[in-house]
Amino acid sequence: MALSRRTLLATLGGAGAAAAVGVPLLSGLRGASSTGALLASRLPLPRPFTLPFRVPPVLAPVRRDATGDHYEVVQRAGWAQILPGVRTPIWGYQGIFPGPTIVSTAGRRTVVRHRNELPVPVVVHLHGGHTPAGHDGYPTDLLYPVGTAASHDDMSAGAVAYGTRDYDYPVRQPAATLWYHDHRMDFTGPAVWRGLAGFHLVRDTAERLLGLPDGDRDLPVMIADRSFDADGTLRYPSLDASLLHTPGVTEAYRAGVLGDVVLVNGVPWPVARVPAVRHRLRLLNASNARRYRLALDPAPRGGPGFTQIGTDGGLLPGPVGHDAIELAPGQRCDVVVDFGRYTDGQRVVLRNEFGDRTTAQVMRFDVAGVAADTSRVPDVLGPAAPPAAAAVTTRTLHFRHDVVAGGMGWTINGVPFDPAVSNADPRLGTTEIWRLTSDFHHPVHLHLAHFAVVSRGIGGPGPYDHGPRDTIDLRPAEQATIRVSFADYPGRYVFHCHNLEHEDMAMMGTFTVA
Repeated sequence: MALSRRTLLATLGGAGAAAAVGVPLLSGLRGASSTGALLASRLPLPRPFTLPFRVPPVLAPVRRDATGDHYEVVQRAGWAQILPGVRTPIWGYQGIFPGPTIVSTAGRRTVVRHRNELPVPVVVHLHGGHTPAGHDGYPTDLLYPVGTAASHDDMSAGAVAYGTRDYDYPVRQPAATLWYHDHRMDFTGPAVWRGLAGFHLVRDTAERLLGLPDGDRDLPVMIADRSFDADGTLRYPSLDASLLHTPGVTEAYRAGVLGDVVLVNGVPWPVARVPAVRHRLRLLNASNARRYRLALDPAPRGGPGFTQIGTDGGLLPGPVGHDAIELAPGQRCDVVVDFGRYTDGQRVVLRNEFGDRTTAQVMRFDVAGVAADTSRVPDVLGPAAPPAAAAVTTRTLHFRHDVVAGGMGWTINGVPFDPAVSNADPRLGTTEIWRLTSDFHHPVHLHLAHFAVVSRGIGGPGPYDHGPRDTIDLRPAEQATIRVSFADYPGRYVFHCHNLEHEDMAMMGTFTVA
């Protein structure tokens, strides 16, 4: 079960970088909406809007005490009926996809014990969590399967555990929509594709007092594209189907894997019956490489269809209206949709304007009946952003496809990921400016710290850059500037492209906070 970076680099050899990128490199209705290539399914697909929308189950803690809330999660293989009448093998938290939703209270410790009953090592990352380094899910902090021993090589320099591991989250952060997923070095893409992803919501008193839609009108919406083989298995172009030895994907998909089935909470193109009242949608792009531009069809009368209330790091200072929402992989956007602006019986499609054919539609809302609605969207949601601290340094980071060991890879500043190397060493309690540049689409994600987008090109932040972010949608041939502060926790963390095929093929770096 040895895992080696050298294996990946050897795998990439033997072809020129341009040829290895694959065609099409940029896929989508608008020609450049997603970096990757479409992987077509090999069985008939269901008609959209024939299956009911469902909400992932909320996981109950095994105990609550003075030390916090304690959960247990088993990672195991399971079966799911994703397409009607077809049994699909998955890997799942508790054996389901998506995994169960974990709900934390801000300021109250959450401990999640993971037990690995899968045939491969795993790593768990709480995406968006403000987490001590030892519990953040560094890619080489492997949890090996129950009953196995590890072989150590140059990858196994992390904090290795066997069978079970406790992830300890202080939850010193405000209410926000987070998610958790696998983060094993070189194999994040196929592991997430097989099902290792779930919501983790943080709630607090300040948010509850706002009067936002709640209960069954607060809907988590995990959007993820997938492809299926003729036998119903999830189709993914791994070089090694066991995910044990040889990382990487076949040549045509090294720019990213795009599926032709759009799943919402694990259901293809579902339909949700909603009363004609306000609903909160917690939108999450959990796709490996696909970007989405979400719009309501028909658009409601009297203003924008979406009222954005939150982003990666939590609530915005005040609501922002949008006719459409753009989401890159890893990003979240909390919005309120007032279905009271539609008529009873009206059908409203959530469209993907970056898609075509089967990926142009995401789900449908059927407005059914009028109900009492005491919810509201106040003009003030959260505190204004604090004054920007003075930056102690500026770093420039280039995200590019590159020649790595004689073949095609993805690098930062021309260097492939090496867990033995720290690419930046910020000081605890300081603020830095990071300038990011790209060749293609790269959704850049920082662990530990949220950041503010300062500018794009020669202009200010974009229309979707509001609030504290942990992932920025860096577009082709673009420079963006972010301001990031490093607070509370020392140790080593990673930053990387959240196109998971790029991440697995070396577009990741370490920063060490001291």
